Amino acid sequence: MNQLMQQPGLPSPLSGVRLDAALARALAEDQLLLLYQPLVDLQSGAVVSLEALVRWQHPELGLLSAQEFLAQADAAGQTAAIGHWVLRHACGDLRSWRHSGRPQLKVAINVATSQFLDPHFGADVAATLDQYAVAADALSLEITETALTQAGAACDQVLAGFKQRGLCLTLDDFGTGHASLADLKRYPFDAIKIDADFIRRVVTSSSDAAMSRSIIDMAHHLGMKVVAEGVETEGQCDFLRRNMCDQIQGFFFAPPMAPAELQRWLDGGPALPPHLLRMHKPPRRLLLVDDEPNIVSALRRLLRADHYEIHTANDGPQGLEVLGRQPVDVIVSDQRMPGMLGADFLRKARQLAPDSIRIMLSGYTELQSVTDAVNEGAIYKFLTKPWDDEQLRSHIADAFRVKEIADDNRRLHLEVRTANQELAAANRRMEQLLHEKQRQISRDEVSLNVAREVLQHLPLPVIGLDDAGMIAFINAAGARLFEPHGSLLGSEAGSVLPELFSDGDGAATAAGQHVARVGGQRYAVLCYPMGAESASRGSLLTLSKMESDHAPCRQDQ
Repeated sequence: MNQLMQQPGLPSPLSGVRLDAALARALAEDQLLLLYQPLVDLQSGAVVSLEALVRWQHPELGLLSAQEFLAQADAAGQTAAIGHWVLRHACGDLRSWRHSGRPQLKVAINVATSQFLDPHFGADVAATLDQYAVAADALSLEITETALTQAGAACDQVLAGFKQRGLCLTLDDFGTGHASLADLKRYPFDAIKIDADFIRRVVTSSSDAAMSRSIIDMAHHLGMKVVAEGVETEGQCDFLRRNMCDQIQGFFFAPPMAPAELQRWLDGGPALPPHLLRMHKPPRRLLLVDDEPNIVSALRRLLRADHYEIHTANDGPQGLEVLGRQPVDVIVSDQRMPGMLGADFLRKARQLAPDSIRIMLSGYTELQSVTDAVNEGAIYKFLTKPWDDEQLRSHIADAFRVKEIADDNRRLHLEVRTANQELAAANRRMEQLLHEKQRQISRDEVSLNVAREVLQHLPLPVIGLDDAGMIAFINAAGARLFEPHGSLLGSEAGSVLPELFSDGDGAATAAGQHVARVGGQRYAVLCYPMGAESASRGSLLTLSKMESDHAPCRQDQ
């Protein structure tokens, strides 16, 4: 949740206030506080994470939300100080929760663009985690598309640095910025947050529903989890459950809470009800729509024995209200009703609940409108009044069977998608690991080349042997000294340079010093076994000219 965004057109309560001085006083006097809003998993129903949301307990203006002061704080250059305060307090709360028996809790903090661009921010995060003894994977950084855009070419290096430290990364408010699909594939994000603007109308707007489904599918194919923020109704939660969203956040499940209140709330074992979990098989839900109360009552009595979860409405608009807040499997509607014909209602019902099975039950046969509705797919069956009780029960039971076959296929599809998502996530982690290994190999190659160049320019003859005693390296000074021997690389040192080994068998595995004569000149030969502080194997020989029988001399430059 991007806390820097402010509602357009709303004046700030801090207008005219000397914000820099007020915020400095707020930080010094501990006027800021953190609230935590839980994120709940749609597969298990359990709380899996918390988002830290900063508030300001202003002595005169009362409790201020982040939207009321963070934008002005950013303009006043106070974002870094507030961000560091949030980081320290979030890590402190994480440590407290671990000590109180909640090691599984994770916390997400919002990263302002100025923080993201600060080259010291990653080191500050790592130092704070170490200070509070908090594991890096317990902290998630929420980064906006705006921050990525402003970072430009440096973005990849910054994100790679965060991942190298073990931090979780979430792309916040997705859909409101300019991140492209190519960018998403490149960036090492663990999760994407769908912006609340899409979720707000996801039940009533087909375009927002399509957009949300597309984001979920895209993220899963890239191996990322999806979090929907701003979930306020059961209908929104059910839509997200049916479309494989991973986690939700919003007032429907829990509001932001202070740490003490949150602790008491968690002690109650909060969880999503079973019917809102991703793989849950719901009860049979039936909606009856008729403007005659006696007809509705008669249908309820008739169908009571079939144990349906029955919802009723007296006209089309009321039926649409029910669909807006309640998932329904089968709809039985009259045709002639005041305000909206049944055919028109079922057309709109198809848009709101496209997976529902829709039946018209009417004593009026307005052929044209009914035929059009059937041809458009808005009506599954047309039944006439008065009805035969057993035939009507049979038709409704058949409709539920058709719906359940489709639901079973959808559940199977969800299970396959879940497995594919886990596989994609594993592949993404492997790609990130491979990328990091390649970066490490590149760094090691640079270091190796630097070391090789240093050795080449040493005036001291240096010879490198592998663990089998073969010559793997000889610097320029060594090549000049042993030039009469010809090419030495790849040769067995004990065979081609026996004069360098005091024991005569070519072994150079123990550290020590002895004297050898090369071309009539006495040299002190030092052997350094390798591998004590690295993965290297073998040994390194150095030769130093001796001025006397006991002391090596300085080499000529």
